Amino acid sequence: MKINMDTILLDPHPLLREKAKPVSIPLSDEDQQLIMAMRKYVHDSKNEEIAEKERLKPAVGLAAPQIGISKQLLVVEIEQYDEDDNVIIVEYALANPKIIAHSPLYCALSTGEGCLSIVQEHPGYVHRYLRVRIEAYDAIKKQIVQIKATGYPGIVLQHEIDHLNGVLFYDHINKSNPWQAKENTKIIE
Repeated sequence: MKINMDTILLDPHPLLREKAKPVSIPLSDEDQQLIMAMRKYVHDSKNEEIAEKERLKPAVGLAAPQIGISKQLLVVEIEQYDEDDNVIIVEYALANPKIIAHSPLYCALSTGEGCLSIVQEHPGYVHRYLRVRIEAYDAIKKQIVQIKATGYPGIVLQHEIDHLNGVLFYDHINKSNPWQAKENTKIIE
């Protein structure tokens, strides 16, 4: 399956507000190919040359409902730096992910969040749990895994899991005061 900006659904498409259906584990060949195509999109979207040629918008994550498929599949690829400033790639290709535990503390990106499926600007803090534990089938490792994520990786995973539940990032923004941080919120630069 070829994924590019022509295949990304845009808000207010009704499928973006539906709860996606769980997939069977282990993944069928069709679902494995789909999640790998999603993974390729996110990876290739960071390469300016490929992105321009293939009509890709830069992304750190993608959920199946965003490409019109109501299945609980998501991918995430984030570049982070270790203590020595080496780049580390944090990558997930998950089926049926569930948040099984979370901290009582929150976090939010200082700049707010964006989304491939949302063209309109929605400024404000998007409050997420600071730490989450997620259980899912990992389509790369081909096994059930538990992931502990804190800060930015946790935000991205929660954003994509929200897509599987018909929730969009701006649903979390305080309508009356978008830049007011909740109590116990760490703002991430």
